[in-house]
Amino acid sequence: MTASSAAHSATTSTTGSTGPATLRHGGTEPDQDRLPPVRFAFDASTWREVAHLLLDLPAGLIGFVYVSLWLYAGAALSVTVIGLPVLAVGLLGARGLGRLERGRARGLLGVRIDEPIPLSRHPRNAGFLAWTWAAVKDPVAWRATLYSFIRLPWGVLTFGVTLCALFIAWPVLGYLARWLANVDRAMVRGLLSPSSELERRVAELESDRGVVVDTAAADLRRIERDLHDGAQARLVALAMGLGLAKEKVLEDPEAAARMVDEAHGEVKLALQELRDLARGIHPAVLTDRGLDAALSSVAARCTVPVSVSVDLAARPAPAIEGLAYFTVSELLQNISKHSGARTAEVELWRAENRLLIQVRDDGRGGASTDSGSGLAGLAERLGSVDGLFAVASPVGGPTVITAELPWRDRPLRSAGS
Repeated sequence: MTASSAAHSATTSTTGSTGPATLRHGGTEPDQDRLPPVRFAFDASTWREVAHLLLDLPAGLIGFVYVSLWLYAGAALSVTVIGLPVLAVGLLGARGLGRLERGRARGLLGVRIDEPIPLSRHPRNAGFLAWTWAAVKDPVAWRATLYSFIRLPWGVLTFGVTLCALFIAWPVLGYLARWLANVDRAMVRGLLSPSSELERRVAELESDRGVVVDTAAADLRRIERDLHDGAQARLVALAMGLGLAKEKVLEDPEAAARMVDEAHGEVKLALQELRDLARGIHPAVLTDRGLDAALSSVAARCTVPVSVSVDLAARPAPAIEGLAYFTVSELLQNISKHSGARTAEVELWRAENRLLIQVRDDGRGGASTDSGSGLAGLAERLGSVDGLFAVASPVGGPTVITAELPWRDRPLRSAGS
C-alpha cells in the first residue's frame, strides 16, 4: 500500500458484511476495526538496487581518480623506458576494478557475468616484454577503463536522484530505482562482460602458440640427441673399424674379415636406428597408406594385444593425421610402460567436423593430466589446434582416454600422397 492510498482509506468509509463501519479518529474502537499501518511496498531486491545506486558515487569516484592518475602518469612517462610498463600496470589495476564492480553488480543487482580470461594465460611462459605488450593491448582492461570514466558522472546522477526520491518523493522510489538499476545492468553487461567469442579464441590461440613452439623445440632437441648418441656414434665407430680392417687386410686377412663382419653388424644397427628415428618424425607408412595401416603398425609393436578400428571414409589434412598418429602412438607407449594392462583398444571415427580418438585399456588406472605428466603435454598439444583431451581413469581401471581434433579436409594436391 502506498501513502496516498493509505491516507485516502483513513478518510473514507469501509463496508463490511454487517453494515457500514466508519473509522473515527480518537475513538476507542477494537483493534480489528483499525486499518493496518502504512508500510513501504518494496521487496528486498528493490532495497538492494537502492543500495547499489547510492554506492555508485563513491565507487565511480574511486575508479575515476585511479584511471586518471595512471593515464596521466603513463602519458607523462611515455618518452621514457618505463612509460609502457606503467601503462601495463595501470591496465592491470583497471582489470581489478572491473572484477570488483562485477562482484558488486552480482551481489546487489543479481547480474551473473562470467569472469574474463586471466591475463596470465595470454602469453604462457612469456618474458616481461611479452607480458607488458599483452597487458597494453588487453581489451578487457580497456573496457574497464572506459567503464570507470563513465561511472563518475553517472554515479553523481544516480546518487542525487535516489537520495532525493528516498527523502522527498519516496512513493516513486521503486520505479526510479528499477529504471536506474536497469541502466546499470546494461553498462555492466556491455563493458565488463568477458570478451567476445572471437577475442576469447584469439587469446587462447596466442597462449597455445607458445606451447606449439616449445613442443617443436623439444622435438628438435630430441632428434639431435638421438642422432648424436645413436646413429652418429655407431657410424663413427664403423668408420674407425673399417679403417683398422683396411690396415690388416694384407697382414692378417682373417682378423680383417672379422672386423668387416662386425662393421656389417654395426651398419645394420645404424640403419635400424635411423629408421626408428624417421618413424618418430613422420612414418612413411602414414604418408603412403594413412592412419589405419600406420596405427596397426604401432599396435603391433605394443607389449599388449591391441585391436585397432579406423572408420574414416576419407583422410584428414596431413597435420591432423600426423597429430592423431602421434597421439595414439604416445598413448600406446604409456600402456606398454605403465598400465599393466592385458588388452587395449583403439578407435578412430569422424563425427561431423571432428576427428574422434578413443583408447581403452584394462590396466590398473590412475592416469591423470596433472602438471608435469606426459598426458598433460599431450593435452596442451591437442589444445593448440582447438582439440580436446579427456581422461577417465579410476584407480583399479579401466582407463578410457578420448581425444577430439578438428576435421580438416586433405588438400587436393595431397589426395594421392
